[in-house]
Amino acid sequence: MSKGIELDCDVLVVGAGPAGIAACVSAAESGARVILIDDNPKPGGQIWRASIQDPANPKSHDNDAASWLRRLQACSARQLLSTRAVACLSEKCVLAENENGSIEIAFRHAILATGARELLLPFPGWTLPNVFAPGGLQALVKSGLPVHGKRVLVAGTGPLLLAVAAFLKSKGARIEGIYDQASWRRIIPFAMTLIKRPTLLVSALVYRASLFSSPLRYGWWPVSASGEDALRLVTLTNGIQTKTIACDMLACGFHLIPNTELQSAFACKLVEGKALVDEWQKTSVNGVFSVGESAGVGGLDLALIEGQIAGFAATGKEASARPLFPKRDALRKIAAAMDRAFAPRPELRDLVQKDTIVCRCEDVPWGKLRQHHSMRHARIYTRCGMGPCQGRVCGAALNFLTGWESGAKRPPIYPVQLSTLIREPQATPKEKP
Repeated sequence: MSKGIELDCDVLVVGAGPAGIAACVSAAESGARVILIDDNPKPGGQIWRASIQDPANPKSHDNDAASWLRRLQACSARQLLSTRAVACLSEKCVLAENENGSIEIAFRHAILATGARELLLPFPGWTLPNVFAPGGLQALVKSGLPVHGKRVLVAGTGPLLLAVAAFLKSKGARIEGIYDQASWRRIIPFAMTLIKRPTLLVSALVYRASLFSSPLRYGWWPVSASGEDALRLVTLTNGIQTKTIACDMLACGFHLIPNTELQSAFACKLVEGKALVDEWQKTSVNGVFSVGESAGVGGLDLALIEGQIAGFAATGKEASARPLFPKRDALRKIAAAMDRAFAPRPELRDLVQKDTIVCRCEDVPWGKLRQHHSMRHARIYTRCGMGPCQGRVCGAALNFLTGWESGAKRPPIYPVQLSTLIREPQATPKEKP
């Protein structure tokens, strides 16, 4: 049996992306005892991955990230990195785990900044080697995967496509094209909302300028990927015409969806897949806040604002939080316009064939799944959603394809060591952060 560790704090922040860092800093600078946990070895999350290096010598385009990191390192918060929250023991306590064992963390308030993941929709060939999610490929390249000279096709939907394509080109990739399923009829109204946020519009234009030699097409989506041992060809359509493009890699994803497993473990109310929050970022559960993409996908600026509001509100500094409301409300309008623009089109439901794998972990094809009437029924008879990802990929895909809800997640949220679940009762006082 493992004794584990017990900690206690005023504010527990789960997630060290921009929203979590902003919440942590705001709460700690307000005088609270704060613990910040994240399953990555460094803070910053996906968006600031490899951008936060030396906070004393930031690159010009990393000033914002480096500034927040300096504040994070200077504040009194205790950071538990490479640590993952795996279960909710009560409304005021979570169970976490790292390589050293299990940790129980008691708190007065919790701020959940659990981020988002990419929506992957199945189509013939999407399981071939060298077919990636856009953000997944970007993360691999940041970690050292070479793409110099590789022919990369970027497809799917969402503003992430341009950013990823520009990043991959900067690493030497040959971008064969960016194909977004959103139509111009939806893109133009979204672009008009960016006029009020010129920095976002300029960023989009800079990305596009860096990709001037690569075609950018709206209203096109992938139909299939093919190759004997790995990806060789991708076929796309606009509903009228089709084209086939030779490439070495395909980065394909259909925007982002919130990570809300921990919110569900706390029994927070969810609406349209995101945590329902009030003006202070409070969820339906007393003392629990949700910020950033977990409360609705809205981008970096919105995540930072929401994190600050929650950090102040959790420490009774409402007067410091309220001036941030107008900017948050304006950014939420842009986020709503983005959701409308990049909503997956109905035609994407017609891509799956009888033999198309939907649950990659358990190799379950669409032909077996369409015989069932709910996610629970399909899980019982096919093991769909019972593999290592625990339905995080196929659950979202099936929600789009069939409308099935995944249902409540049973603890633990992630696979854990048996010693984490079998713990010896503590006789010693709780350790303070």
